[in-house]
Amino acid sequence: MASNGVGGRVRTDVVDGFLLDRGFQIFITAYPEAQKLLDYSSLDLQKFYSGARVYYNGGFHTVADPVRHLWDSIGTLGNPIGTIFDKLLIGLTRIKVLTKSFEQIVVADEVPVIELLRNSGFSDSIIDRFFRPFFGGIFFDRDLETSSRLFDFIFRCLALGDNTLPAKGIGEIPNQLVSKLPRDCIRLNSRVVSIDIDEEKRVNVRLDNGESLRSEIGVILAVEKPEVEKILAGYLLEGVNKPGNKKPGRSTVCLYFSTDQDKLPTSDPVLYLNGSGRGIVNNMFFATNVARSYGPPNKALVSATLIGLYDDVSDDELIGRVVRELSGWFGESIVGSWKHLRTYRVKFAQPNQSPPTDLMKSPRIGPGFGLYLCGDYQTSATFDGALVSGRRAVEALLEDRAISRLL
Repeated sequence: MASNGVGGRVRTDVVDGFLLDRGFQIFITAYPEAQKLLDYSSLDLQKFYSGARVYYNGGFHTVADPVRHLWDSIGTLGNPIGTIFDKLLIGLTRIKVLTKSFEQIVVADEVPVIELLRNSGFSDSIIDRFFRPFFGGIFFDRDLETSSRLFDFIFRCLALGDNTLPAKGIGEIPNQLVSKLPRDCIRLNSRVVSIDIDEEKRVNVRLDNGESLRSEIGVILAVEKPEVEKILAGYLLEGVNKPGNKKPGRSTVCLYFSTDQDKLPTSDPVLYLNGSGRGIVNNMFFATNVARSYGPPNKALVSATLIGLYDDVSDDELIGRVVRELSGWFGESIVGSWKHLRTYRVKFAQPNQSPPTDLMKSPRIGPGFGLYLCGDYQTSATFDGALVSGRRAVEALLEDRAISRLL
């Protein structure tokens, strides 16, 4: 493992007593694979409000889940975040996705999300003011070019479960998985620079310190898609570096600020969305309102998310722009007390999963190599997709080993 800890992109840092997830990440309790593998009670999942608060035309407007917050939902029918018909369509969309199984969704006909929404009859007002910032924040894709398969999958999970954060940070998810492994079976700070397959189809793993490793069982390559392309340069990989599959990954920037708890404009565990069509902030929330454990006593943690890398803008300039923009939302008297903690620029936050997609790629590389791939680029760009890809890679390895023993 190249880094100093497990989890890849799913990591949490502790800074001045605050828990900082490396980028905006939420965990949906209805993920089917996660339900099989994770101990939710040990994660101590803390819930978001089921809905969002949208900043539009100088004010905030609530979009609420009608099943969990019926009266809130009724009270929002006349607000400017879409028409009454749009809100009825959301209910119909919920029913529609619940009639599909997860297995049906991943192989269904697909179009870009934006095309699905327009074909379904949603107005531009709800697309621009709600769907772009909400699902754009999940997929890091405000243009909504992502596959409708991913939209249906996430919508179904949201209908069946809750948006949450583990009390000890998002990094507690991989930590829980690792806790089930034998001690000392993971090597940290050991970067793989190449994998070679010799004439006898044996896999050699080379590290940056010059060491070469070989497994008698098999090798599973669990890294991001760009790293797969580097490590396996020269091999034509189905669905990975095949011509035409070079879609740029999705990037994001997440900025964290601290303030006093009593200076927050709300105590609600709600996600705020930018529905104005202006500015650089896509979504933000007060993390300590969701999980009190994300900050020290009497202190609050603020998280603001941008879509894209903004690599032509310095950190200081980016901080200033975000503070000025959110001062317009909440007022200078509120935002003026915020202290910047850290900025995370995540160049490869997710693979690009615009159509055409294959959410059930084979984990095998070549016939009989004993080399397998896992990662969200193999399935879906979700926590669940990563878990599914890991299971399928192990199943393929075990199946191949069983067959080889019979030969």
